[in-house]
Amino acid sequence: MISQTKIRPGDGRYLFRGVMVGDGHRAAGTSLRVAQDEAGVPPGIWKGRGLAAVGLVAGDVVTERQAELLLGEGRHPDADRIERVLMAEGKSPARARRATVLGGPIEHNRSPKTDKAKERIPWLGMHLVFRPPPTAHIAWALGDYETRLVLELCQDIARDKTLAWLEDAVAQIRWKGGGKQRTRVKDGLIVAVFRHYESRAAESKPLLHDHALVSIRARRPDEKGTWGNLSADSMLAHIVAADTFYVLTFMEEVSARLGWAWEPREVTPGRRPVMEISGIDQRPIGWQSTRRQQIEDALPVLTAKYEEKHGHAPGERAGYALGCQAADRTRPPKRTELLSLTELRKQWRDSAIGAYGADVVDRLAERARAAAAAVWARVRPVVDIALAAVDVVAVVYVMRGAFKRHHLLAEARRYLSYVLRGRPHQAGLDEQIVQAAVDDYTRPASRRMMTADLRALYPRDTEDQAVLRPLTRKRAASPYERARLAADALAARVHAVRRAERLGSRARPRTVSVPAASRSHPRPFRTGPKGGRLLEPETGVDTAEQTRRTFEAAARLAAKLQDGERERSVTHGPRPQPAPAIAPPPHTQQPGTQHTPGRTTGGVA
Repeated sequence: MISQTKIRPGDGRYLFRGVMVGDGHRAAGTSLRVAQDEAGVPPGIWKGRGLAAVGLVAGDVVTERQAELLLGEGRHPDADRIERVLMAEGKSPARARRATVLGGPIEHNRSPKTDKAKERIPWLGMHLVFRPPPTAHIAWALGDYETRLVLELCQDIARDKTLAWLEDAVAQIRWKGGGKQRTRVKDGLIVAVFRHYESRAAESKPLLHDHALVSIRARRPDEKGTWGNLSADSMLAHIVAADTFYVLTFMEEVSARLGWAWEPREVTPGRRPVMEISGIDQRPIGWQSTRRQQIEDALPVLTAKYEEKHGHAPGERAGYALGCQAADRTRPPKRTELLSLTELRKQWRDSAIGAYGADVVDRLAERARAAAAAVWARVRPVVDIALAAVDVVAVVYVMRGAFKRHHLLAEARRYLSYVLRGRPHQAGLDEQIVQAAVDDYTRPASRRMMTADLRALYPRDTEDQAVLRPLTRKRAASPYERARLAADALAARVHAVRRAERLGSRARPRTVSVPAASRSHPRPFRTGPKGGRLLEPETGVDTAEQTRRTFEAAARLAAKLQDGERERSVTHGPRPQPAPAIAPPPHTQQPGTQHTPGRTTGGVA
């Protein structure tokens, strides 16, 4: 998963003494590189396509001075040299320093018109934390050396692809109109990435994760290439969609390189399940997640105080806020003992063997491969665009009511991770699902929001409505549970309609329907009848192309047989015809056939 916080001018101490040197403690006066060596963590590296604008290259080591200038002051990472050159040319120190500022300078403004003077502190970046699922931490910490390297590679690929998606599809910069207009950045993002190996628990626990510090400074797409600030609301609004993209990519990389499969695991009853590696023993998750247990122990006390104050149980949003409050109150201090990764892995392995036995630890990869074979035999990784669109709209509508496109995109990626279980998907399939959902099952709710079009989702039949509508109004269940009930009921309806169409059609070879081109904008709400688009299972470009080639080969074979029949008739004369069969009475019909007026049965479609 991905968590995010804002980087403000006063956060330098936390970044330089904590994030950049692992989860240990950095003594005052110790250089960044020495502290990283003592903590056993690799040095930070630069990422992003915006590095060329400041003279950096992807993969370069992040120095402390570069981080201080860019992430702490919003200035060029080589500002010291630029200042010396400008001052040697006769510029004043103030003008030389101003020339190194990327965009507007940092300002701390107080309003003199109020006693409660609110300080406006701009943010200088985003702090993103990339964490794989818990079973991946267990396999990385307790597996062999090769497994550890492969999982770290999967983490690198998933993180870099997610950052690239944020660059290409999300990142916008303020431009013109007092910053009200937004446009794409000219180059890309500037990101400093730092890898950590353990959690913040009092006892060392494995937690492979990356800290990505994204600078807010970026260039506008004008001729001069002026610097400005990224749009904060756009980046923050797409964090959940980025999170689902990161998890989906990590799952696919692990399955492709290790042959493992994934399955859903319910952590909290009534909430969204999380995808875990199939076959990994679930007991070490509690051994590894001590911080979660600390938060869960403190949460009932905060929940009781909330119910006493407000007179009711906390909802989903209030429950999330209480969880964050419990995490802050139970946050332990960082360890002072520093160990290398080799020492940490030995310590973790000994601890896990003592708690669960050597058989659980030694046969971890073997059991994961055996469980993957069972998952692939049981689950068919087939994505039906129509069913996926119905599922996504139903879940998002019940959870949110009104929503935007990025909410559908996040749910579409969750759907793909559940259906595919780690198998690769065609690039852009998530966007196809979202476009189908927007075109066929949504209507505008306001100028910026949309909602589900119930006239397209729910049938006209009164009996079916009596079954479907109470599913979204079952207040005793959690929102996600009601969303799943509604999605399953609508999927069953689509299957029933398809089955009725197949039974009512004539006997013919199986056909594959290719989805029609979707409209680029959601259509306005209308009261007339509206039929949903129904696709056969296993719909896709590859399947349609294979079916086309099969039909062409069958047509060529039929033509060749007809040519051979003509040659035989010319050489040997016409073949004797069998006696005509007695036609059945008009009111009877042969079993297994269905006659359609004006059509013939048999042949190649």
